[in-house]
Amino acid sequence: MAKELLLEIGTEEVPAHVMPGILAQLKEKAEAALKDARIGFESVETLGTPRRSALLVHGVAEKQADVSSENRGPSIKIAFDADGNPTKAAQGFARGQHVKPEDLVQKDGYVYAIVHEEGKATAKLLETMLPDLICGLSFPNNMRWGALEFKFIRPIRWIVALLDDTVIPFEVANVKSGRTSRGHRFLSTGDFEIAKASDYVDACEKAFIIVEPERRKAMIRQQIEEVAKANGGKAEITEDLLEEVLYLVEYPTALCGKFEEKYLKLPPEAVITPMRDHQRYFPVKDADGKLLPLFITVRNGGKEFLETVQHGNERVLRARLADAQFFFDEDRKKSLEEHREKLKTVVFQQGLGTMYEKTERLAALSDFIADALGADEKAHKHAHRAALLSKADLVTGMVTEFTELQGIMGREYARLDGECEKVAVAIDEHYMPRFAGDSQPQSDAGRIVSVADKIDTIVGTFHLGKIPTGSQDPFALRRQALGLVNMMIEAKYHLSISSVVAKAMDLYGIEDEKERAKMQQDVADFLRLRLKNVLEGEHVRYDVIDSVLGDVDDLYSIELRAQAVQKFVGTSEAEANIQAFVRVANLAKKADADKIDESLFKEDVEKSLYQAYTSTESAVESLVKGEDYTGAIDALTELSKPIDAFFDGVLVMDKDEAVKNNRLGLLKSIDKTVGRVADFTKIVLG
Repeated sequence: MAKELLLEIGTEEVPAHVMPGILAQLKEKAEAALKDARIGFESVETLGTPRRSALLVHGVAEKQADVSSENRGPSIKIAFDADGNPTKAAQGFARGQHVKPEDLVQKDGYVYAIVHEEGKATAKLLETMLPDLICGLSFPNNMRWGALEFKFIRPIRWIVALLDDTVIPFEVANVKSGRTSRGHRFLSTGDFEIAKASDYVDACEKAFIIVEPERRKAMIRQQIEEVAKANGGKAEITEDLLEEVLYLVEYPTALCGKFEEKYLKLPPEAVITPMRDHQRYFPVKDADGKLLPLFITVRNGGKEFLETVQHGNERVLRARLADAQFFFDEDRKKSLEEHREKLKTVVFQQGLGTMYEKTERLAALSDFIADALGADEKAHKHAHRAALLSKADLVTGMVTEFTELQGIMGREYARLDGECEKVAVAIDEHYMPRFAGDSQPQSDAGRIVSVADKIDTIVGTFHLGKIPTGSQDPFALRRQALGLVNMMIEAKYHLSISSVVAKAMDLYGIEDEKERAKMQQDVADFLRLRLKNVLEGEHVRYDVIDSVLGDVDDLYSIELRAQAVQKFVGTSEAEANIQAFVRVANLAKKADADKIDESLFKEDVEKSLYQAYTSTESAVESLVKGEDYTGAIDALTELSKPIDAFFDGVLVMDKDEAVKNNRLGLLKSIDKTVGRVADFTKIVLG
């Protein structure tokens, strides 16, 4: 008869951002452990709040599955003597397999022991499996408490372990398992007992614990929306904040608070940031999207004394907004240009100069990028000015206090200083994307400064020898490189990354030729991995990705080539054409040069191939310039039949050295033209 298994690990409050990972890990490890132990089950779910991580396994088998194995022993000649009696070898093998010698089976010239292992009771197996499961969980940070050597993310206070209504006995960190759990810190009467595993959710709710995360999240969202509507607004609910609040409370109740309207004169982000990022409040806006002097918070408790809770939260937010107002007023005593002077006292990175010097480099690099992209005069001018002012807000009081506002306050202060709107927007955009899923810069000036900033940081950090390895990336270079790749693709920019890297090295004063060459290689390899991740995310075949990643100088062209090749390899005629290209590539490696002398062609097939090549080469050149890589591949396929005819009609490695080199030169020229689209030798056929 199938049973229900419950494991609840009760702890002090666990940090909210860690909880989703813990529950996912608990589910994954439990499923693996049950399968390894041959214990059948229907499904596994995890439940949790800040104080508890729970595992519910449905349809658990009463005992593990029986297993039979056929184990081979010594050969028949060794296992039995001339009279057919088992030798010591056979007796020893049988003893080791826990069978009688007469039960050994003879087959294929060997003796076999058929071993039947009866499954053990699940309840007994769980006595070691569950504590191993708890001890096997890993966390970003661990704690030790008392005199224990045991480590966990927070001290374990209780453990519930039930198979239906039976306690699974074990002990972890001096805490014995049982059926007693703990209710809500303030609303419940304290400890409560769980009669059987299937009662868990209901028993928790009676103790004012909403243990199901999805249900708790739905409650929080609904309450926030209802409270906002009742107060004449609409709450701005971001998924990351909702997820965090979800694991801050066990029994949620949303409430609305107010703040003075005078603070609405501050830039909206200056109000929302202390509200959302520091206090975990949800801002409220009107129908036009304007911020209202309201906020919504979620308490961990019921509806009693909500007014008292509201006043407490209002008092805390009032202090934060007063700080913001003070810093804003102090910052406005100087222009952004004047704040920029203070950057001379701020080190960018040890060995890379000051932030002021960085802005000087960014301005010069932005000029170079704008010229390379053919930007118009206004975009060029806006990018240069934005680069100079891009880091000025870092020394303002507002950003010093609320670091999340870097770039945003630069934008707002630039507007108040009367700077061009394009400049103000670019100051904000150059930090984008700030996090995974963030939007990309949308203005040309913002993109130009963003590229300059990312390349400057990557080159400078690599120059110090701080290339990210393993999971270590203290300067978030992977995020910046990924942002750069996505930006090039989204903006459809054709930009030589190597030329920008070379300019960045000039601005850093890197002159050693060996270091410059290594820098180019390191940056290319770094971007290649990021680009590979992007293409994999677009479900491009792995071999197609390999075929276009040889040269990553023009990031956007690689995206276009990958999509064109992906489309081509899915067609019925792809295999024959690719085989022809691969034959060319294999022999082209033996060519010393790609020089072609028409007078040395002897056979009609090589003359025909040369004529087809000259026609195709010019067509491919034109199509590649027009970014039509699908058309370029179509043009290349016209070479397939002449290539096959060429290989059928001539011996490439002719005894005449001049003829041989001329034919190899033709193949090398064709291979170079094909390579403008992809390296088809990387494509896996069949």
